[in-house]
Amino acid sequence: MGEKTMLDVLIPVEKSLQQVIVDSVSFEKILIIICDTAVTGMKSTRDMIATKGRASFMAERSQGYIDAGAKTCQLIICAIVKALEKI
Repeated sequence: MGEKTMLDVLIPVEKSLQQVIVDSVSFEKILIIICDTAVTGMKSTRDMIATKGRASFMAERSQGYIDAGAKTCQLIICAIVKALEKI
């Protein structure tokens, strides 16, 4: 985490899921928390300098841009949440 990768979304989402299970949060609230956590993780990559993958070739020039993998994971997670909201 903190290396401007998709893990900056996936790890916080996983930790949030563990916490809401312990806290016995309602299903509707879980969906909101998960999507919000994914968005926050994705946005956190904007100020990071890429150290992994193709973006690492840009080094300092990668700062100021959202990581593509993080954005993709956020979109997938939020799409799943929206689908689950309809159930």
